[in-house]
Amino acid sequence: MECRHCASPLEKPGDYCLVCRDANTEAIVLEAARDRATITMLAGDDETHGDEPADPDEQILGETTITTTPEDGENEPIELRNFAGLIGDEIRRKRPEEVYAGGTRDVIRAVRERIHYPFYRVDDDDPVEAVLERRGNRALDVVETPPAEKIGGSHTTLIGGRTGMEAIHAVAGHPHVKKVIPGPIDAGGKGSQSGMRAKVTRADDGGNVRMLLRDGSSVQENRVVTTARDREMGERIRADLNDVLAEAEFQ
Repeated sequence: MECRHCASPLEKPGDYCLVCRDANTEAIVLEAARDRATITMLAGDDETHGDEPADPDEQILGETTITTTPEDGENEPIELRNFAGLIGDEIRRKRPEEVYAGGTRDVIRAVRERIHYPFYRVDDDDPVEAVLERRGNRALDVVETPPAEKIGGSHTTLIGGRTGMEAIHAVAGHPHVKKVIPGPIDAGGKGSQSGMRAKVTRADDGGNVRMLLRDGSSVQENRVVTTARDREMGERIRADLNDVLAEAEFQ
């Protein structure tokens, strides 16, 4: 394949061009099973026909498959780490703007720890088709502010102490979250022995959501301001945030 910007040859489809220093892949879709991962490279949805709607098939630059033989026992963590490392290497050589992932949670979590791109979960049966449809909608603004600087409001105390702050930071780190505003603590809830739990609730008409923290009998509702423009887009962010919390083992 040649670079779509300067026509220089590329080693693999969708690679970042080291000649003109430009990316050929805008987004990556990772379909991860425990023994096999498929990476699909997508071009920008405005790069194939200018201002005209892009043909979804023309946005697909190619795909790469990576396999492993799962190990058991004490060798499993090493094998999984190596598998995730190979997937991460393939993603990094594309330098995408965002990564969408569906499939086995353990593999996705391991890959996520090794790359530093905006990362979203996709649970559809056909992740590539779902991502193409999602990217055809209006893009959401990305907030570059560090998570710690997104936390504000008059209530500075969080239930769960450091663990509660870790959950808040996990949500605040999402690129479509503008601000997290902690609310008052209600200590009159039903007791629980399950430890700290966090959940993001249904989006409102403006696309903003609420994050509930529960620790024992204490409950705290925190307002999460997003870049969504309506309930539908807010629901997509809500799903992403709950996936983030689940992967961080807060659910």
